[in-house]
Amino acid sequence: MVTVFRGHGLQVIIFVDDHLPAHVHVFGDGHAKINLHGADGAPELIWAEGMTRTEVRRAMRIVLEQQILLLARWEEIHG
Repeated sequence: MVTVFRGHGLQVIIFVDDHLPAHVHVFGDGHAKINLHGADGAPELIWAEGMTRTEVRRAMRIVLEQQILLLARWEEIHG
């Protein structure tokens, strides 16, 4: 696993043995899985467990703001 972003109480991780579609796992008090490129091109929440709505919104905002960097890191790791 590779930590690709840490901040705002969250850790964004890409697992090296993971699968398509390109996505990240976000850990805080719980865990969320976020697709990096949803149907409309924006990140898309796949699921979240144990996270408050505020924490999920924060995770989504971070992934949106870092989307280009995260997609590039996904390609480095899985390309």
